[in-house]
Amino acid sequence: MALSLYLQPVSILIEVVICALCIAIAVIKKQIYGWFIALTFAIYVVYDFSAFSGVAIPDDALALIFLAATISMLYAVWTLYSRE
Repeated sequence: MALSLYLQPVSILIEVVICALCIAIAVIKKQIYGWFIALTFAIYVVYDFSAFSGVAIPDDALALIFLAATISMLYAVWTLYSRE
């Protein structure tokens, strides 16, 4: 079997952990950028899981969710950059 068959679930699991940690940053540490990074990784989880499971997502929907992920991460990085 292809190595990607084993690596994809590991990657998805890591994305879920990152998402959970970012929610903790938002809730416990009260840092707004945590929500935006969590959103980005939640989108990655949805995309990667759908690709792994064979569920097709329409191209227009993919374009929109990746735009949302990119804007979310841009805001998070800008927030981190702008901190004093």
